[in-house]
Amino acid sequence: MMNELTLLQRIVVWILPVIFAITVHEVAHGWVAKKYGDNTASALGRLTLNPIKHIDLLGTIIIPGLLLISFTGFIFGWAKPVPVDPQNFKNPRRDMAIVALAGPVANLLMAVGWALIARLGVAIGAQTEAVSLPLIYTGIAGISINLVLTLINLLPIPPLDGSRILTGILPSYWAWQYNRLERFGFIILLVLLYTNVLSSILAYPMFVAQKVFFSIAGL
Repeated sequence: MMNELTLLQRIVVWILPVIFAITVHEVAHGWVAKKYGDNTASALGRLTLNPIKHIDLLGTIIIPGLLLISFTGFIFGWAKPVPVDPQNFKNPRRDMAIVALAGPVANLLMAVGWALIARLGVAIGAQTEAVSLPLIYTGIAGISINLVLTLINLLPIPPLDGSRILTGILPSYWAWQYNRLERFGFIILLVLLYTNVLSSILAYPMFVAQKVFFSIAGL
């Protein structure tokens, strides 16, 4: 459905879903970390939905913007990571895994919310397209960006959330060895993206997830 939109219309449709998806993801990490005893994010003023506090020039603006204007149909990005100090947790490895999981869970919940917004647009129907179509298009964008962020962040590539979850499961020695890959994580992710391996990995899970959430949206 997005192919029929102009570039300006795409920007209008995607801007709020992208900002909320990235911002709430990071706030979820900080909020859960605080619940488990770490006030680092709170003390630095990062437990806020104000996107200015979370915007990363490259990950929040440049990368999503380039993907949007290139009409790839694939958009993702990231914000400045919310600082978390595992030393403040009672059980650092377990609690850090839970904090990491909070981000993808927040994205899934947002995908549900956007699906309901799209469903509202469907319910309004063709009689009021000036209202229904923006709701439907924005809902589709919200579902898509949140599912992409969920799936990408669950990949076990340090420092993505999936690696923190896996670290909480692995024996201590192997967790330490595994986390040594973190300095290469961004390079690995870029290589997977450039070679289309990332798209191949995510294609089927994304197809299944979109089918479920678009069904909720009544599309």
